[in-house]
Amino acid sequence: QVELVESGGGLVQPGGSLRLSCAVSGFTLDHYAIGWFRQAPGKEREGISCLSISDGTTDYADSVKGRFTISRDNAKNTVHLQMNSLKPEDTAVYYCNARNFDYDYWGQGTQVTVSS
Repeated sequence: QVELVESGGGLVQPGGSLRLSCAVSGFTLDHYAIGWFRQAPGKEREGISCLSISDGTTDYADSVKGRFTISRDNAKNTVHLQMNSLKPEDTAVYYCNARNFDYDYWGQGTQVTVSS
């Protein structure tokens, strides 16, 4: 059974940090491109970070560049998103995604709230 389970969300003050994790089961990550998306209330889901299959290169949305870092641990079949210098506008539900030419998998999301 394929499953992606995000964790690590919560309430944090502006300027704080969180590390999101996405535990994967039912398939191995090393043949998938991975990404993190988020959806704020009343807004569309947006892609904020991705990590390619072929060469491991990463890409980030301008809104998070320099503050967020995507990584994966193939041995543990886990994806991470380190989020630093958090801002109130980072408040959203965060989703991890794994895809290749044949499959497209999503987690259920984890809430991140940045507020004082």
